[in-house]
Amino acid sequence: MKTVKNIQIDQENSKPILADFYFKNDEKPKPVVVFCHGYKGYKDWGAWNLMVDSFVNADLFFAKFNFSHNGGTMEDPIDFPDLPAFGENTFTKELDDLETVLDYLSTEAVFKGNVNLSDITLVGHSRGGGTVLVKAGESKRISRVVSWAGVSDFGARFPTGDALAGWKANGVAYIENARTKQQMPHLFGFYTNFKENEARLTIQSSVKRLRIPQLIVQGEADEVVKLIEAQCLQQWNTKAELKIISNGNHTFGCAQPWTKDTMPSDLASVVKTTIDFIKKKE
Repeated sequence: MKTVKNIQIDQENSKPILADFYFKNDEKPKPVVVFCHGYKGYKDWGAWNLMVDSFVNADLFFAKFNFSHNGGTMEDPIDFPDLPAFGENTFTKELDDLETVLDYLSTEAVFKGNVNLSDITLVGHSRGGGTVLVKAGESKRISRVVSWAGVSDFGARFPTGDALAGWKANGVAYIENARTKQQMPHLFGFYTNFKENEARLTIQSSVKRLRIPQLIVQGEADEVVKLIEAQCLQQWNTKAELKIISNGNHTFGCAQPWTKDTMPSDLASVVKTTIDFIKKKE
């Protein structure tokens, strides 16, 4: 397996992206899988690195990356050393980041001969699940889309009433990271960016536009994204496949840090289901 890890992808009008790419260097074009992490996440979170071998051994080209404003840096991509960047993040920045990664895959010489750019699957966890659904709904270069514990509605997660008014008045709101105890900022521009782009960022509309295969994977006992959200996604696209992980939680058994050398059984099941979905003949 060839590993191209922690590659910096520069962007003209944004912070750079840090990305990893894994593939069998056999000069055979392979279907591409691009994985997007979720809110307060990053490409090396939990057991994400342990799922790489499964995708590569299935003759897939696997990519994962940190969103440019996820709070990590090029030098320190784990956790959140750059809280000001985290505060400046928006949904449209993440969509732009994903587009940049797709462009990089199509132009970087080191990948030539090993990628089949007519066969691209997007996989996203949690908020990343919403991001990949929006991108799949607007981009003709996506062949399949998979959400793991994916959100169904960005707008529903914003505060209302006095809390929204207070956020606007202060210009920033904070949420504590339960693990690191950091006070993580969100500038009010996060909300205004959503409102300015609400039509584009409405996941329901994106899912209803899909004309490609869609897989929805959901933990039955997810405490963050409830089962009803997965059921809504399937209602909006009745051709979508829904896989429910019995008693599965939001991270499919993973935690940060993950010190074991194997994936938790729920994540292994999710990965197998995803690979089978990608490899399935139409």
